[in-house]
Amino acid sequence: MKMTGAQILCESMIREGVEVIFGFPGGTVLPLYDTFPQYPQLRHILVRHEQAAAHAADAYARVTGKVGVCLATSGPGATNLVTGIANAYLDSVPMVAITGQVARSFIGKDAFQEIDITGITLPITKHNYLATDAASMARITKESFHLARTGRPGPVLIDVPRDVFVEQADFHYPGRVDLPGYKIITRGHPEQIKKAAKLISEARQPVILAGRGIIISGAYEELKQLAETAQIPVINTLLGISSFPGSHVLNYGMLGMHGMAHANMAIDNTDLVIAIGMRFDDRATAKVSGFATRAKVIHIDIDPAEIGKNVPVDVPIVGDVRAVLKELNESVAPAEHVDWIRQLDTWRRENPSLSIRCCDELLPQYVINKIYEVTKSESTTIVTGVGQHQMWAAQHYCYDRPNSFVSSGGLGTMGFELPAAFGAQIGLPDETVWCIAGDGGFQMTIQELATIVQEKTPVKIAIMNNGYLGMVRQWQAMFYSRRYVATPLWCPDFVKIAEAYCIPAVNVKRQEEVVPAIERAMAEPGPFLINFVVEPEENVYPMVPPGACLSETLQEPRKEVSTWPQRNIP
Repeated sequence: MKMTGAQILCESMIREGVEVIFGFPGGTVLPLYDTFPQYPQLRHILVRHEQAAAHAADAYARVTGKVGVCLATSGPGATNLVTGIANAYLDSVPMVAITGQVARSFIGKDAFQEIDITGITLPITKHNYLATDAASMARITKESFHLARTGRPGPVLIDVPRDVFVEQADFHYPGRVDLPGYKIITRGHPEQIKKAAKLISEARQPVILAGRGIIISGAYEELKQLAETAQIPVINTLLGISSFPGSHVLNYGMLGMHGMAHANMAIDNTDLVIAIGMRFDDRATAKVSGFATRAKVIHIDIDPAEIGKNVPVDVPIVGDVRAVLKELNESVAPAEHVDWIRQLDTWRRENPSLSIRCCDELLPQYVINKIYEVTKSESTTIVTGVGQHQMWAAQHYCYDRPNSFVSSGGLGTMGFELPAAFGAQIGLPDETVWCIAGDGGFQMTIQELATIVQEKTPVKIAIMNNGYLGMVRQWQAMFYSRRYVATPLWCPDFVKIAEAYCIPAVNVKRQEEVVPAIERAMAEPGPFLINFVVEPEENVYPMVPPGACLSETLQEPRKEVSTWPQRNIP
Protein backbone atom coordinates (compact mmCIF):
# COMPACT_ATOMS: atom_id res chain seq x y z
CA MET A 1 0.00 0.00 0.00
CA LYS A 2 1.45 3.37 -1.04
CA MET A 3 1.65 6.09 1.60
CA THR A 4 3.46 9.37 2.04
CA GLY A 5 6.33 9.57 4.49
CA ALA A 6 4.08 11.57 6.82
CA GLN A 7 1.38 8.91 6.70
CA ILE A 8 3.94 6.18 7.29
CA LEU A 9 5.23 8.05 10.34
CA CYS A 10 1.72 8.49 11.74
CA GLU A 11 0.78 4.84 11.12
CA SER A 12 4.03 3.73 12.72
CA MET A 13 3.54 5.87 15.82
CA ILE A 14 0.04 4.51 16.31
CA ARG A 15 1.42 0.97 16.16
CA GLU A 16 3.95 1.97 18.83
CA GLY A 17 1.13 3.08 21.13
CA VAL A 18 1.54 6.82 20.75
CA GLU A 19 -1.49 8.81 21.86
CA VAL A 20 -0.07 12.28 22.52
CA ILE A 21 2.41 14.47 20.66
CA PHE A 22 3.70 17.76 22.08
CA GLY A 23 4.78 20.11 19.34
CA PHE A 24 4.98 23.41 17.51
CA PRO A 25 4.50 23.69 13.73
CA GLY A 26 6.78 25.23 11.10
CA GLY A 27 7.54 25.09 7.40
CA THR A 28 9.40 21.78 7.13
CA VAL A 29 6.87 19.86 9.20
CA LEU A 30 3.74 21.30 7.60
CA PRO A 31 3.23 18.16 5.47
CA LEU A 32 3.09 16.15 8.71
CA TYR A 33 0.71 18.59 10.36
CA ASP A 34 -1.46 18.48 7.24
CA THR A 35 -1.64 14.70 7.69
CA PHE A 36 -2.66 14.73 11.37
CA PRO A 37 -6.42 15.17 10.67
CA GLN A 38 -6.34 11.74 9.02
CA TYR A 39 -5.24 10.25 12.36
CA PRO A 40 -7.56 11.43 15.15
CA GLN A 41 -5.98 8.81 17.44
CA LEU A 42 -2.96 11.11 17.68
CA ARG A 43 -3.66 14.04 20.01
CA HIS A 44 -1.44 16.98 19.21
CA ILE A 45 -0.81 19.51 21.98
CA LEU A 46 0.35 22.93 20.87
CA VAL A 47 2.98 24.34 23.22
CA ARG A 48 4.18 27.94 23.15
CA HIS A 49 7.89 27.07 22.91
CA GLU A 50 9.60 23.91 21.66
CA GLN A 51 11.58 23.47 24.87
CA ALA A 52 8.25 23.04 26.62
CA ALA A 53 7.32 20.29 24.15
CA ALA A 54 10.38 18.30 25.18
CA HIS A 55 9.82 18.84 28.91
CA ALA A 56 6.14 17.93 28.62
CA ALA A 57 6.96 14.76 26.66
CA ASP A 58 9.62 13.96 29.28
CA ALA A 59 7.21 14.21 32.22
CA TYR A 60 4.45 12.42 30.31
CA ALA A 61 6.86 9.52 29.80
CA ARG A 62 7.94 9.48 33.45
CA VAL A 63 4.42 9.24 34.87
CA THR A 64 2.95 6.85 32.27
CA GLY A 65 5.89 4.60 31.44
CA LYS A 66 5.20 5.24 27.75
CA VAL A 67 7.54 6.85 25.25
CA GLY A 68 7.03 10.61 25.17
CA VAL A 69 6.93 12.26 21.75
CA CYS A 70 7.82 15.85 20.86
CA LEU A 71 7.84 17.55 17.47
CA ALA A 72 9.50 20.66 16.06
CA THR A 73 10.37 22.23 12.75
CA SER A 74 13.90 22.66 11.41
CA GLY A 75 16.46 25.23 12.53
CA PRO A 76 15.42 27.11 15.70
CA GLY A 77 12.54 24.72 16.30
CA ALA A 78 14.97 21.82 16.47
CA THR A 79 17.58 23.64 18.53
CA ASN A 80 14.90 24.75 21.00
CA LEU A 81 14.37 21.05 21.76
CA VAL A 82 18.00 20.50 22.71
CA THR A 83 17.76 21.39 26.41
CA GLY A 84 14.75 19.10 26.85
CA ILE A 85 16.46 16.27 24.98
CA ALA A 86 19.56 16.63 27.16
CA ASN A 87 17.38 16.65 30.27
CA ALA A 88 15.74 13.39 29.20
CA TYR A 89 19.11 11.87 28.34
CA LEU A 90 20.67 12.53 31.74
CA ASP A 91 17.55 11.34 33.60
CA SER A 92 17.07 8.20 31.45
CA VAL A 93 13.64 9.12 30.07
CA PRO A 94 12.19 7.33 27.00
CA MET A 95 11.49 9.98 24.37
CA VAL A 96 11.31 10.25 20.60
CA ALA A 97 11.97 13.74 19.24
CA ILE A 98 10.87 14.34 15.65
CA THR A 99 12.32 17.29 13.79
CA GLY A 100 11.76 18.63 10.32
CA GLN A 101 14.69 19.23 8.00
CA VAL A 102 15.13 21.14 4.76
CA ALA A 103 14.53 19.20 1.56
CA ARG A 104 17.23 16.68 0.65
CA SER A 105 18.52 18.76 -2.25
CA PHE A 106 19.23 21.70 0.11
CA ILE A 107 21.03 19.76 2.87
CA GLY A 108 24.56 21.07 3.35
CA LYS A 109 23.90 24.34 1.50
CA ASP A 110 22.97 26.56 4.47
CA ALA A 111 19.37 26.76 3.35
CA PHE A 112 16.85 28.77 5.33
CA GLN A 113 16.42 27.20 8.78
CA GLU A 114 18.86 24.39 8.02
CA ILE A 115 20.81 23.08 11.00
CA ASP A 116 22.63 19.79 11.57
CA ILE A 117 20.43 18.66 14.43
CA THR A 118 21.66 15.06 14.26
CA GLY A 119 25.19 16.32 14.76
CA ILE A 120 24.14 18.66 17.55
CA THR A 121 22.26 15.95 19.46
CA LEU A 122 24.75 13.13 18.94
CA PRO A 123 26.12 13.38 22.52
CA ILE A 124 22.66 13.69 24.15
CA THR A 125 20.67 10.92 22.43
CA LYS A 126 20.84 7.16 22.61
CA HIS A 127 20.76 7.27 18.82
CA ASN A 128 19.52 9.56 16.08
CA TYR A 129 18.43 9.21 12.47
CA LEU A 130 18.30 11.31 9.34
CA ALA A 131 15.50 9.76 7.28
CA THR A 132 16.76 9.85 3.69
CA ASP A 133 13.66 8.36 2.05
CA ALA A 134 10.04 7.52 2.82
CA ALA A 135 10.68 3.79 2.40
CA SER A 136 12.88 3.81 5.53
CA MET A 137 10.41 5.67 7.76
CA ALA A 138 8.67 2.59 9.17
CA ARG A 139 11.94 0.86 10.06
CA ILE A 140 13.41 4.01 11.57
CA THR A 141 10.30 4.61 13.68
CA LYS A 142 10.23 1.01 14.89
CA GLU A 143 13.91 1.13 15.85
CA SER A 144 13.59 4.54 17.50
CA PHE A 145 10.82 3.50 19.86
CA HIS A 146 12.59 0.24 20.63
CA LEU A 147 15.81 2.06 21.50
CA ALA A 148 14.01 4.71 23.54
CA ARG A 149 12.12 2.31 25.79
CA THR A 150 14.49 -0.65 26.21
CA GLY A 151 17.64 -1.11 28.26
CA ARG A 152 18.53 2.16 29.92
CA PRO A 153 15.78 4.39 28.48
CA GLY A 154 16.64 7.60 26.73
CA PRO A 155 15.82 10.02 23.91
CA VAL A 156 16.09 9.17 20.22
CA LEU A 157 15.82 11.80 17.48
CA ILE A 158 14.36 11.37 13.99
CA ASP A 159 15.22 14.16 11.56
CA VAL A 160 12.96 14.15 8.48
CA PRO A 161 13.57 16.28 5.36
CA ARG A 162 10.48 18.08 4.14
CA ASP A 163 10.33 16.23 0.83
CA VAL A 164 10.53 12.86 2.61
CA PHE A 165 7.23 13.69 4.30
CA VAL A 166 5.55 13.99 0.91
CA GLU A 167 7.42 11.24 -0.93
CA GLN A 168 5.42 8.03 -1.42
CA ALA A 169 6.55 4.49 -0.63
CA ASP A 170 5.08 1.09 0.13
CA PHE A 171 4.16 0.74 3.81
CA HIS A 172 5.34 -2.43 5.52
CA TYR A 173 5.69 -2.16 9.28
CA PRO A 174 8.45 -4.48 10.53
CA GLY A 175 7.47 -7.09 13.07
CA ARG A 176 10.79 -6.86 14.90
CA VAL A 177 13.94 -4.80 14.98
CA ASP A 178 17.32 -5.99 13.74
CA LEU A 179 20.05 -4.13 15.59
CA PRO A 180 23.04 -6.50 15.84
CA GLY A 181 25.12 -4.08 17.91
CA TYR A 182 22.41 -3.40 20.47
CA LYS A 183 22.39 -6.04 23.19
CA ILE A 184 20.51 -5.70 26.46
CA ILE A 185 21.41 -7.71 29.53
CA THR A 186 18.35 -8.04 31.73
CA ARG A 187 19.21 -10.94 34.05
CA GLY A 188 22.06 -10.58 36.49
CA HIS A 189 24.94 -13.04 36.46
CA PRO A 190 24.12 -15.86 38.94
CA GLU A 191 27.60 -15.88 40.48
CA GLN A 192 27.51 -12.13 41.06
CA ILE A 193 24.10 -12.44 42.70
CA LYS A 194 25.49 -15.12 45.02
CA LYS A 195 28.39 -12.86 45.95
CA ALA A 196 25.98 -10.02 46.66
CA ALA A 197 23.82 -12.23 48.88
CA LYS A 198 26.92 -13.29 50.79
CA LEU A 199 27.99 -9.70 51.41
CA ILE A 200 24.48 -8.84 52.58
CA SER A 201 24.48 -11.74 55.04
CA GLU A 202 27.86 -10.67 56.44
CA ALA A 203 27.09 -6.96 56.75
CA ARG A 204 26.39 -5.44 60.13
CA GLN A 205 25.62 -1.88 59.02
CA PRO A 206 24.23 -2.09 55.48
CA VAL A 207 22.32 0.56 53.55
CA ILE A 208 20.37 0.50 50.30
CA LEU A 209 20.82 3.45 47.94
CA ALA A 210 17.63 3.54 45.87
CA GLY A 211 17.80 5.37 42.54
CA ARG A 212 15.53 6.15 39.63
CA GLY A 213 16.26 2.75 38.08
CA ILE A 214 13.83 1.25 40.58
CA ILE A 215 11.07 3.51 39.27
CA ILE A 216 11.96 2.82 35.64
CA SER A 217 11.83 -0.94 36.12
CA GLY A 218 8.83 -0.85 38.48
CA ALA A 219 10.76 -2.74 41.16
CA TYR A 220 8.85 -1.27 44.11
CA GLU A 221 7.76 -4.54 45.68
CA GLU A 222 11.12 -6.19 45.07
CA LEU A 223 12.94 -3.32 46.80
CA LYS A 224 10.51 -3.43 49.70
CA GLN A 225 10.96 -7.19 50.05
CA LEU A 226 14.75 -6.87 50.16
CA ALA A 227 14.66 -4.07 52.72
CA GLU A 228 12.13 -5.77 54.99
CA THR A 229 13.61 -9.27 54.75
CA ALA A 230 17.13 -8.21 55.66
CA GLN A 231 16.05 -5.15 57.69
CA ILE A 232 18.20 -2.75 55.68
CA PRO A 233 17.71 1.03 55.88
CA VAL A 234 16.78 2.64 52.55
CA ILE A 235 18.23 5.97 51.46
CA ASN A 236 17.09 7.67 48.25
CA THR A 237 18.86 9.66 45.61
CA LEU A 238 16.99 12.77 44.45
CA LEU A 239 15.41 10.94 41.50
CA GLY A 240 14.96 7.82 43.62
CA ILE A 241 12.42 9.66 45.77
CA SER A 242 9.08 7.81 45.64
CA SER A 243 10.74 4.50 44.83
CA PHE A 244 10.20 3.45 48.47
CA PRO A 245 7.38 4.69 50.72
CA GLY A 246 8.38 7.88 52.50
CA SER A 247 6.61 6.90 55.73
CA HIS A 248 8.08 3.41 55.86
CA VAL A 249 9.98 2.71 59.07
CA LEU A 250 13.10 1.81 57.02
CA ASN A 251 13.05 4.97 54.91
CA TYR A 252 15.80 7.35 55.99
CA GLY A 253 15.35 10.01 53.35
CA MET A 254 17.63 11.50 50.76
CA LEU A 255 21.42 11.61 50.79
CA GLY A 256 23.81 14.07 49.23
CA MET A 257 24.38 17.81 48.99
CA HIS A 258 20.99 18.64 50.53
CA GLY A 259 20.25 15.23 51.97
CA MET A 260 19.30 14.41 55.51
CA ALA A 261 22.16 14.72 58.00
CA HIS A 262 21.42 11.26 59.41
CA ALA A 263 21.39 9.77 55.89
CA ASN A 264 24.82 11.24 55.15
CA MET A 265 26.07 9.99 58.49
CA ALA A 266 24.76 6.53 57.64
CA ILE A 267 26.76 6.51 54.41
CA ASP A 268 29.86 7.60 56.27
CA ASN A 269 29.52 4.70 58.73
CA THR A 270 28.06 1.87 56.67
CA ASP A 271 29.97 -1.31 55.94
CA LEU A 272 27.92 -2.20 52.85
CA VAL A 273 26.36 -0.01 50.18
CA ILE A 274 23.76 -1.73 47.98
CA ALA A 275 23.38 0.76 45.13
CA ILE A 276 20.33 0.02 42.98
CA GLY A 277 19.54 1.83 39.75
CA MET A 278 21.66 4.89 40.49
CA ARG A 279 24.86 6.29 39.03
CA PHE A 280 26.76 7.79 41.99
CA ASP A 281 26.20 11.33 40.80
CA ASP A 282 28.45 13.94 42.41
CA ARG A 283 25.45 15.60 44.09
CA ALA A 284 24.81 12.30 45.87
CA THR A 285 28.35 11.26 46.70
CA ALA A 286 29.95 14.66 47.40
CA LYS A 287 33.74 14.17 47.45
CA VAL A 288 34.15 10.70 45.98
CA SER A 289 37.37 9.89 47.85
CA GLY A 290 35.49 10.37 51.12
CA PHE A 291 32.36 8.43 50.11
CA ALA A 292 31.56 5.35 52.21
CA THR A 293 35.21 4.66 52.88
CA ARG A 294 34.46 1.78 55.27
CA ALA A 295 32.07 -0.02 52.96
CA LYS A 296 31.96 -2.74 50.37
CA VAL A 297 29.86 -1.75 47.37
CA ILE A 298 27.28 -3.75 45.42
CA HIS A 299 26.12 -1.90 42.32
CA ILE A 300 23.06 -3.06 40.33
CA ASP A 301 22.37 -1.22 37.08
CA ILE A 302 21.24 -2.04 33.56
CA ASP A 303 23.92 0.20 32.05
CA PRO A 304 27.37 -1.39 32.33
CA ALA A 305 28.98 1.97 31.57
CA GLU A 306 27.81 3.30 34.94
CA ILE A 307 29.37 0.55 37.04
CA GLY A 308 32.75 1.60 38.37
CA LYS A 309 32.58 4.95 36.57
CA ASN A 310 32.57 7.09 39.71
CA VAL A 311 32.87 4.75 42.70
CA PRO A 312 34.89 1.50 42.86
CA VAL A 313 32.60 -1.53 43.06
CA ASP A 314 33.18 -4.86 44.80
CA VAL A 315 30.23 -6.74 43.27
CA PRO A 316 28.99 -5.37 39.95
CA ILE A 317 25.67 -6.72 38.67
CA VAL A 318 24.52 -5.69 35.21
CA GLY A 319 20.84 -6.23 34.58
CA ASP A 320 17.32 -4.94 34.88
CA VAL A 321 16.78 -3.88 38.49
CA ARG A 322 13.50 -5.73 38.92
CA ALA A 323 14.83 -8.96 37.42
CA VAL A 324 18.01 -8.81 39.50
CA LEU A 325 16.18 -8.07 42.76
CA LYS A 326 13.78 -10.95 42.16
CA GLU A 327 16.73 -13.32 41.94
CA LEU A 328 18.62 -11.67 44.78
CA ASN A 329 15.61 -11.89 47.09
CA GLU A 330 15.57 -15.66 46.64
CA SER A 331 19.08 -15.82 48.11
CA VAL A 332 18.83 -13.24 50.90
CA ALA A 333 18.05 -14.69 54.32
CA PRO A 334 16.01 -12.85 56.96
CA ALA A 335 18.19 -10.72 59.22
CA GLU A 336 18.04 -8.04 61.86
CA HIS A 337 20.26 -5.03 62.33
CA VAL A 338 18.78 -3.72 65.56
CA ASP A 339 21.83 -1.83 66.80
CA TRP A 340 22.45 -0.23 63.41
CA ILE A 341 18.86 0.92 62.99
CA ARG A 342 18.80 2.18 66.57
CA GLN A 343 21.92 4.21 65.80
CA LEU A 344 20.31 5.74 62.69
CA ASP A 345 17.22 6.64 64.70
CA THR A 346 19.41 8.29 67.31
CA TRP A 347 21.20 10.33 64.64
CA ARG A 348 17.85 11.34 63.22
CA ARG A 349 16.58 12.55 66.58
CA GLU A 350 19.82 14.39 67.35
CA ASN A 351 20.00 15.93 63.86
CA PRO A 352 16.41 16.85 62.96
CA SER A 353 16.95 17.87 59.34
CA LEU A 354 13.21 18.22 58.76
CA SER A 355 12.65 20.71 61.56
CA ILE A 356 11.14 24.07 60.68
CA ARG A 357 11.82 26.99 62.96
CA CYS A 358 8.97 29.08 64.25
CA CYS A 359 9.07 32.66 62.98
CA ASP A 360 6.84 35.44 61.73
CA GLU A 361 8.01 35.16 58.13
CA LEU A 362 6.42 32.72 55.71
CA LEU A 363 8.95 29.91 55.19
CA PRO A 364 8.91 27.81 52.01
CA GLN A 365 9.47 24.64 54.04
CA TYR A 366 6.27 25.40 55.93
CA VAL A 367 4.39 25.83 52.65
CA ILE A 368 5.59 22.48 51.30
CA ASN A 369 4.69 20.81 54.59
CA LYS A 370 1.16 22.22 54.38
CA ILE A 371 0.76 21.17 50.73
CA TYR A 372 1.59 17.66 51.89
CA GLU A 373 -0.87 17.77 54.78
CA VAL A 374 -3.71 18.94 52.54
CA THR A 375 -2.98 16.59 49.62
CA LYS A 376 -1.67 13.42 51.28
CA SER A 377 -5.03 11.66 51.05
CA GLU A 378 -5.23 12.40 47.31
CA SER A 379 -3.47 10.75 44.37
CA THR A 380 -0.99 13.58 44.01
CA THR A 381 2.10 13.98 41.86
CA ILE A 382 4.58 16.75 42.64
CA VAL A 383 6.54 18.31 39.77
CA THR A 384 9.36 20.73 40.51
CA GLY A 385 11.83 22.93 38.74
CA VAL A 386 15.41 23.32 39.93
CA GLY A 387 16.76 25.30 42.84
CA GLN A 388 15.87 25.83 46.47
CA HIS A 389 12.18 25.00 46.00
CA GLN A 390 13.20 21.66 44.46
CA MET A 391 15.20 20.70 47.54
CA TRP A 392 12.46 21.78 49.93
CA ALA A 393 9.92 19.76 47.93
CA ALA A 394 12.25 16.76 48.09
CA GLN A 395 12.73 17.15 51.82
CA HIS A 396 9.37 18.24 53.21
CA TYR A 397 6.81 16.31 51.19
CA CYS A 398 6.38 12.65 52.18
CA TYR A 399 6.13 10.54 49.01
CA ASP A 400 4.30 7.33 49.82
CA ARG A 401 2.89 6.74 46.33
CA PRO A 402 5.26 5.15 43.81
CA ASN A 403 6.58 7.49 41.13
CA SER A 404 4.93 10.59 42.55
CA PHE A 405 7.93 12.96 42.37
CA VAL A 406 8.99 14.40 39.00
CA SER A 407 12.00 16.68 38.75
CA SER A 408 15.02 17.54 36.65
CA GLY A 409 18.00 15.75 38.14
CA GLY A 410 21.12 15.36 36.03
CA LEU A 411 20.85 18.50 33.91
CA GLY A 412 19.28 20.69 36.59
CA THR A 413 17.00 22.53 34.18
CA MET A 414 15.30 25.69 35.42
CA GLY A 415 11.97 26.16 33.69
CA PHE A 416 11.26 22.43 33.71
CA GLU A 417 8.42 22.66 36.20
CA LEU A 418 5.52 24.24 34.32
CA PRO A 419 5.68 22.33 31.01
CA ALA A 420 6.53 19.14 32.87
CA ALA A 421 3.53 19.63 35.14
CA PHE A 422 1.05 19.86 32.26
CA GLY A 423 2.79 16.93 30.56
CA ALA A 424 2.31 14.90 33.73
CA GLN A 425 -1.30 16.05 33.98
CA ILE A 426 -1.96 14.91 30.39
CA GLY A 427 -0.61 11.51 31.37
CA LEU A 428 -2.56 11.44 34.66
CA PRO A 429 -5.88 13.13 33.78
CA ASP A 430 -7.72 11.80 36.83
CA GLU A 431 -5.07 12.67 39.40
CA THR A 432 -3.86 15.87 41.06
CA VAL A 433 -0.64 17.43 39.79
CA TRP A 434 1.08 20.20 41.73
CA CYS A 435 3.72 22.35 40.07
CA ILE A 436 6.16 23.60 42.70
CA ALA A 437 8.05 26.47 41.09
CA GLY A 438 10.66 29.06 41.86
CA ASP A 439 10.00 32.64 40.81
CA GLY A 440 13.06 32.50 38.54
CA GLY A 441 12.41 29.20 36.80
CA PHE A 442 8.71 29.93 36.46
CA GLN A 443 9.45 32.99 34.34
CA MET A 444 11.55 30.91 31.95
CA THR A 445 8.51 28.98 30.68
CA ILE A 446 5.67 31.17 31.95
CA GLN A 447 4.09 31.27 28.49
CA GLU A 448 2.96 27.65 28.95
CA LEU A 449 0.12 28.94 31.12
CA ALA A 450 -1.60 29.39 27.76
CA THR A 451 -1.10 25.71 26.94
CA ILE A 452 -2.54 24.71 30.31
CA VAL A 453 -5.66 26.76 29.66
CA GLN A 454 -6.07 25.73 26.04
CA GLU A 455 -5.77 22.03 26.94
CA LYS A 456 -7.94 22.40 30.05
CA THR A 457 -5.36 20.76 32.32
CA PRO A 458 -6.15 21.40 36.01
CA VAL A 459 -2.56 21.89 37.17
CA LYS A 460 -2.15 23.49 40.60
CA ILE A 461 0.78 25.92 40.71
CA ALA A 462 2.67 26.99 43.84
CA ILE A 463 5.30 29.68 43.27
CA MET A 464 7.93 30.11 46.00
CA ASN A 465 8.47 33.83 45.41
CA ASN A 466 11.53 35.05 47.32
CA GLY A 467 12.66 37.77 44.92
CA TYR A 468 15.97 36.06 44.22
CA LEU A 469 17.52 33.37 42.10
CA GLY A 470 17.52 31.55 45.40
CA MET A 471 20.05 28.75 45.11
CA VAL A 472 22.60 30.96 43.38
CA ARG A 473 22.05 33.63 46.02
CA GLN A 474 22.60 31.02 48.73
CA TRP A 475 25.97 30.12 47.26
CA GLN A 476 26.85 33.82 47.01
CA ALA A 477 25.89 34.23 50.67
CA MET A 478 27.91 31.25 51.85
CA PHE A 479 30.96 31.28 49.58
CA TYR A 480 31.16 34.73 47.94
CA SER A 481 30.86 37.10 50.94
CA ARG A 482 27.18 37.89 50.23
CA ARG A 483 27.98 39.64 46.95
CA TYR A 484 24.58 39.27 45.32
CA VAL A 485 25.56 39.78 41.70
CA ALA A 486 22.72 39.21 39.20
CA THR A 487 20.57 37.30 41.70
CA PRO A 488 18.08 39.90 42.99
CA LEU A 489 15.00 39.21 40.89
CA TRP A 490 12.26 41.66 40.01
CA CYS A 491 9.05 39.73 39.50
CA PRO A 492 5.79 40.74 37.86
CA ASP A 493 2.45 40.43 39.58
CA PHE A 494 1.97 36.69 39.11
CA VAL A 495 -1.67 36.84 40.19
CA LYS A 496 -2.52 39.42 37.53
CA ILE A 497 -0.62 37.42 34.93
CA ALA A 498 -2.51 34.27 35.88
CA GLU A 499 -5.80 36.14 35.66
CA ALA A 500 -4.80 37.42 32.21
CA TYR A 501 -4.55 33.77 31.22
CA CYS A 502 -7.99 33.16 32.80
CA ILE A 503 -6.46 31.21 35.68
CA PRO A 504 -7.75 32.04 39.18
CA ALA A 505 -4.94 32.97 41.56
CA VAL A 506 -4.17 34.37 45.01
CA ASN A 507 -1.27 35.97 46.85
CA VAL A 508 -0.28 34.41 50.17
CA LYS A 509 2.01 36.23 52.59
CA ARG A 510 1.05 34.90 56.04
CA GLN A 511 1.03 31.47 57.61
CA GLU A 512 -2.69 31.53 58.37
CA GLU A 513 -3.43 32.05 54.67
CA VAL A 514 -1.51 28.98 53.48
CA VAL A 515 -3.92 26.12 54.15
CA PRO A 516 -7.07 27.97 52.95
CA ALA A 517 -5.30 28.83 49.69
CA ILE A 518 -4.20 25.23 49.14
CA GLU A 519 -7.69 23.96 49.92
CA ARG A 520 -9.17 26.48 47.48
CA ALA A 521 -6.76 25.30 44.79
CA MET A 522 -7.77 21.69 45.41
CA ALA A 523 -11.44 22.58 45.17
CA GLU A 524 -10.99 24.39 41.87
CA PRO A 525 -11.91 22.11 38.91
CA GLY A 526 -9.36 23.78 36.63
CA PRO A 527 -5.88 25.23 37.07
CA PHE A 528 -5.09 27.45 40.04
CA LEU A 529 -2.04 29.54 40.95
CA ILE A 530 -0.80 30.53 44.40
CA ASN A 531 1.96 33.12 44.71
CA PHE A 532 3.61 32.37 48.07
CA VAL A 533 5.66 35.41 49.08
CA VAL A 534 8.29 33.73 51.25
CA GLU A 535 11.30 34.75 53.34
CA PRO A 536 13.79 36.22 50.81
CA GLU A 537 17.05 34.93 52.25
CA GLU A 538 16.05 31.52 53.56
CA ASN A 539 18.71 28.89 52.88
CA VAL A 540 18.39 25.18 52.20
CA TYR A 541 19.80 22.97 54.95
CA PRO A 542 21.37 20.52 55.42
CA MET A 543 24.11 21.34 52.91
CA VAL A 544 27.39 19.74 51.97
CA PRO A 545 29.79 22.47 50.78
CA PRO A 546 31.33 21.98 47.32
CA GLY A 547 34.45 19.83 47.51
CA ALA A 548 33.56 18.49 50.96
CA CYS A 549 32.64 14.97 52.08
CA LEU A 550 29.22 13.82 53.26
CA SER A 551 30.69 13.74 56.78
CA GLU A 552 31.07 17.54 56.58
CA THR A 553 27.34 18.22 56.25
CA LEU A 554 26.34 21.69 57.47
CA GLN A 555 23.12 22.11 59.41
CA GLU A 556 20.82 25.05 60.07
CA PRO A 557 22.87 27.42 62.26
CA ARG A 558 19.88 29.06 63.94
CA LYS A 559 17.89 27.61 66.80
CA GLU A 560 15.02 25.55 65.44
CA VAL A 561 11.65 24.53 66.78
CA SER A 562 10.23 21.55 64.94
CA THR A 563 6.77 21.91 63.45
CA TRP A 564 7.12 18.76 61.34
CA PRO A 565 6.08 15.42 62.84
CA GLN A 566 9.36 13.52 62.68
CA ARG A 567 8.14 10.53 60.71
CA ASN A 568 9.60 7.07 61.06
CA ILE A 569 10.92 7.68 64.57
CA PRO A 570 9.71 4.94 66.91
